[in-house]
Amino acid sequence: MRELVEVMAKALVDGPDEVLVTEKQGEHVSVIELRVAKRDVGKVIGKKGRTAEAMRTILTGASAKIRRRCVLEIVD
Repeated sequence: MRELVEVMAKALVDGPDEVLVTEKQGEHVSVIELRVAKRDVGKVIGKKGRTAEAMRTILTGASAKIRRRCVLEIVD
């Protein structure tokens, strides 16, 4: 799932080299933290959060295939 978020984020931002994705796995839930450059935060979030919501929807669908819950957090 980490790789999926990384590919999506790198496609959206101007500085793909500054994208950092970390995954913290719990017993039933994985938390995926996405860090981008300050100038690219708006591009990842999108207008009214639509881009971030779309990324979360894709992640939820993909994680359902592996029967695991994944949560995406965009860290400033």
